[in-house]
Amino acid sequence: MTDNTQQFQDLAFKTDAEVDAICAQVADSPLYNHDLAPVGPRNRTWNTWHILAMWLGMSVVLTTYTLASGLMSAGMNWWQALATVGIANFIVLIPMVLNAHVGVRYGIPFPVFVRSSFGIVGANFAALARALVACGWFGIQTWLGGLAVSGIMAVLWPGWSALPGHDFIAFFLFWILQVAIILRGMEGIKKFESWAALALILVGVWLMYWGISAGHGLGNVLQTSARMMGVPEHSFWELFWPGLAANVGYWATLSLNIPDFTRYARSQRSQIIGQTIGLPFTMIAYSFLGIATTAATVVVFDKPVWNPVDLVPMITHNPVILIVAMILILIAQISTNMAANVVAPSNDFSNVAPRYISFRTGGMITAVIGVAMFPWAIFNSASAYIFTWLGGYGSLLGAIAGVMIADYWIVRRRQLDIADLYRMNGQYPRWNWIAFVAIAIAIVPVIPGFIAAATTPGGVVAHPGFVDSLYTYGWFFTFSVALVAYWVMCVATGKSRAMP
Repeated sequence: MTDNTQQFQDLAFKTDAEVDAICAQVADSPLYNHDLAPVGPRNRTWNTWHILAMWLGMSVVLTTYTLASGLMSAGMNWWQALATVGIANFIVLIPMVLNAHVGVRYGIPFPVFVRSSFGIVGANFAALARALVACGWFGIQTWLGGLAVSGIMAVLWPGWSALPGHDFIAFFLFWILQVAIILRGMEGIKKFESWAALALILVGVWLMYWGISAGHGLGNVLQTSARMMGVPEHSFWELFWPGLAANVGYWATLSLNIPDFTRYARSQRSQIIGQTIGLPFTMIAYSFLGIATTAATVVVFDKPVWNPVDLVPMITHNPVILIVAMILILIAQISTNMAANVVAPSNDFSNVAPRYISFRTGGMITAVIGVAMFPWAIFNSASAYIFTWLGGYGSLLGAIAGVMIADYWIVRRRQLDIADLYRMNGQYPRWNWIAFVAIAIAIVPVIPGFIAAATTPGGVVAHPGFVDSLYTYGWFFTFSVALVAYWVMCVATGKSRAMP
C-alpha cells in the first residue's frame, strides 16, 4: 500500500519551515521540548502499512486472546463472545479515528493536544490518568512475557522450576530486554512493529490447528464445548453489557493517545484505512483463535484453559516447538508493550516537566511504575481482569475521550493555535474548569457500581439495580455524558461562540 497520491494531505503545516518557525517561537517555553514538538513533513514516514502493522502488532497478543476466552469462561458461548468483541472494536474505532485526526493535521502528541480541552496545566490530569493505566498494562504484558521466558528456561534448565522466585526472575529479565528497546526511542519502535507484525500470527494459528485436530474438527469443538460448559451462572445480557464496555475499554487507552502515532502519518487516508482494517478485523480474527482454542481445551481437558502460556506446555513436550512458541509469544508481548504502553506514558510524563523528562526518561518511569503496580495481582483471573480492571479504567477514560472529542470537533471545529499550546499565557487557560465538571458529572454516578463489581467474585453483579447498571454500561455512559455535558456548558458560558 502506498500513499503517493495522498501524501501530506490535510496537514496544517505544508513545509518544515513553518513547523521550525513555530518551534523557534516557543523553544524557551517550559512547556516545550523536542519530543513534544509538532512533527513536520520531513518526519512523516508512516504510511498505511505502518499504521496497519502497528495494529497487527498490538492486537495479536495474549491479552487479546484472553478477552474472548475470558468471556467464555464467564459463561458466554463462542459466538456470543466473538460478537461482543467484534461490536466493541467497531465502536471504539469511532473515537480512535476522530482523535487520530488531530495528530495528522497538526503533528502534535496527545498531551499537547489535550491542553486545548483541559487547560495548559489541567492537561496533566488527563495525561497522567492515561499514563498510569499504561503503566499497569506495561506490567501485565511484562508479567505474561516473563511467564513465557520462564517456560523457555524450564525447557533449557530442568532445575529452573525448583529455583525460588523463578517466575519473578524471568519477569525482570524480560523487563530489562524491553528497557533496552525503550532507550532506542520512537524510530526503533516503528521498525520493530513493521517486521514483528507478520510473525505474530504463527503461534495463534498453531494453537488453533492443535485445537481443531485434538477436538476432531472445528464444528465438533464449538458444539461439544457449548454442551459441556453447561448452564452459565449469569444470563447473556448480564454478561453482554459489562463485557462490551470492558472490550471497548481495552482500547480506550489508545483512543486517547492515538495522535502520538498519527503525528507521523502522511495523510488522513493513511490513518483511516490503516486503523479501519488493522484494528477491528485483527481483534476479531485473533479473538476467534482464542475462542476456538479455548473451546478445544474444554473438550480435551474438561475445563477451559484461557491463558495460552499455561496451554502450550500442556499440548506439547517437544522442546523445540515449545521454545519457538514461547519466543513468538515474547515477540507479541514486546510489540504490544512498545506501541501501546510505552509511547503514551513516555509523552505523558514528559508533559509534566518537559525540560527535565525526555521520551526515554518517561519510558523508564513507565517501566518502574509498571513493576510497582503488582501486575501479577491484577491478572489473577479472567473475570476480574475483564469486568473490574478493563471496565473500571474504561469508565474514566471514556469521560476524558468525550471531553476531547466535544472540544475539538464541536466547540473548536478542528481549529487549534499550535504555538499557544506551548505557552503558559496564550489563549488557552491554565485550567479549564468546564472539562473537570463534565468529568465529575460522568464519573460520580458509576462509582457505586464499580465498588459493587470490584467486591463481587467474578466482577459481575447478578441482577444489578439502577445504580449498578450505570457502571454496567461503563465507557458508553461516561463518554456520552461527558461529551454532552461539556458541549452544553460551553454553549451556556458562551465559550463555543468564542471559538473560530
